[in-house]
Order: sequence, then structure tokens, then C-alpha cells
Amino acid sequence: MSKKQKQHMTRSENMSRIRSIETSIEIKLRKALWERGYRYRKNCKGIFGKPDICFLGKKIAIFCDSEFWHGKYLLESKYIPKTNQEYWIPKIERNIERDKEVAVALEKEGWIVLRFWQKEIEKDLENCLLRIEDALKLQKTTK
Repeated sequence: MSKKQKQHMTRSENMSRIRSIETSIEIKLRKALWERGYRYRKNCKGIFGKPDICFLGKKIAIFCDSEFWHGKYLLESKYIPKTNQEYWIPKIERNIERDKEVAVALEKEGWIVLRFWQKEIEKDLENCLLRIEDALKLQKTTK
């Protein structure tokens, strides 16, 4: 097996282990919300974009995004994949566009859309919680 084939197998194995739901950052944010007494739905399939966390009655959709998959690194030119760029760059760019489309569609329906980067949740969970609480208060006063 060539070196390139081994690299591809390793990358494929690594990528196959990446989860799309029940990620550590989602769980961390959900546990913190639960401890504060907030009740929510998780992985809301009936809502466009399938928010990671949602407050249906308040129309608040929360997404927990990794910097790589949702394009923060690409946009900041911090990390651009060195191999197979013709695959990865368009894939990540499409994820960025999809995130924008989801936000626009939900906001048109009266939803507040909150997006948190993985590092925000890991390093400043309290600020994330405060932003969610502010949104909950805002929706309470506008209803």
C-alpha cells in the first residue's frame, strides 16, 4: 500500500468517527441549560436545518458548530486542508452557505437563531448561556 493510500485510509477512519449529533459540545451546552432549569428539544428534525437545541414555544434555534466543518478556519485562513483541496474547500464552502440559508429561512419564520463555535462553548460557556437567556427573555417580552 502506498503512502498516499495509507493517508487516505487514516483520514477516512478519522472522518468516520466524527459525529453529527450528540457531540461533546452539544452535550456540554445542554447539561448547563438543564442545570439552570431550562427545558428544550434536542436535534429538532421537524425544524428546518435541524437545530441541535431548540425552544419550540419561544422559537429559538441553537446550533453548535465546529470551526472546521462550518468554515470558521477557512474564512479566517487559519487552516485550509493541504490534501484533496478540490474536495474539502467546496464542501466546507457549501456548509457555510447552508448555514446562512438556514438562518435566513428560520428568521423569516420568526425564529431567533443562535450559533456557537466549539471553542466558545468549551472556553466561555457562561457567555453562551447568557446569550441564550437573553434570547429567551426577548421572546418572552415579544409574545
